[in-house]
Amino acid sequence: MARNTREGTEATRLALISAARRLFVEKGYAETATPDIVAEAGVTRGALYHHFEDKKALFRAVIEQEAAAVASDIDHGSAPAESPKMALLSGASAYFGAMAAPGRARLMLLEAPAVLGVEDAAVIERENTEERLRQGLAEFLGTEAEESELSALTHLLSAAFDRAVLEIERGGDRAAYETGIARLINGLIPRSR
Repeated sequence: MARNTREGTEATRLALISAARRLFVEKGYAETATPDIVAEAGVTRGALYHHFEDKKALFRAVIEQEAAAVASDIDHGSAPAESPKMALLSGASAYFGAMAAPGRARLMLLEAPAVLGVEDAAVIERENTEERLRQGLAEFLGTEAEESELSALTHLLSAAFDRAVLEIERGGDRAAYETGIARLINGLIPRSR
């Protein structure tokens, strides 16, 4: 019986996250009311507040789930690579594919910093996708980059990825942005190599 209760509790939590995601994508965070979320999820308002302190906490759960999905898509969508450079390029392509999920760019890149704050949104990104980028850059650059430079390059390249996603979302040519990211990555190699 305890297992059924746990499963039911988790099912309710997931239903709330799923309903909230749909509504946040459709209406935006500010225009989505908690009564709309509970109606969409088919649960009571009490169930919402049992699982989440407030709408912002529910939104955070949505963003954490989205970030985990992007990280998983990168892990599964990156082809085995013959070199660290090819691993970075494959990961970049997988990132663009993951961020193409309807509503994801808006939720993660526009709404999350506005609702959660820039630092909290950045923490979620660091714990998921940015750490993968940092590891790829570390393998690619080897001993060429000191820790502080590696950190700076990770943040800069991450910002370039995010900007590219927003431009693609607005109708930009994904292939052109993937080529642009490849040129940025290629520019990281010292000419002497």
